[in-house]
Amino acid sequence: MQVGFLNFYGAVLDVGQQRATLVANNIANADTPGFKAQDVPFDAAISAELTPNPSPDLAVAAGPQFRADSTVALDGNDVAPDNERLEAAQNGERMVGATTFLHQSTADLVMALRPNPGGV
Repeated sequence: MQVGFLNFYGAVLDVGQQRATLVANNIANADTPGFKAQDVPFDAAISAELTPNPSPDLAVAAGPQFRADSTVALDGNDVAPDNERLEAAQNGERMVGATTFLHQSTADLVMALRPNPGGV
């Protein structure tokens, strides 16, 4: 039996890993002519992770998508390294928060399941 918060925060960490990979790829290709930055829409990706059989529309919406709000340089590249570093920092903070919550919650669960050695 899995506890609900484990599913949710596991999905948060999975989506965070996907976003970290895409942001790192964007930063690595900041000087590549014609490269288009990609990201994963967090809300749609979490919904797809938590839905047992997501619809094809949800699966497509949860996949990597090109960023539409970026300014395109003369070489066709739309990666802004400062924005990518900001996205990486925000994503990292979200993952640290989820990891901290999971650690504390599972520690509390283990403590609650231990027998009371004092007998009181």
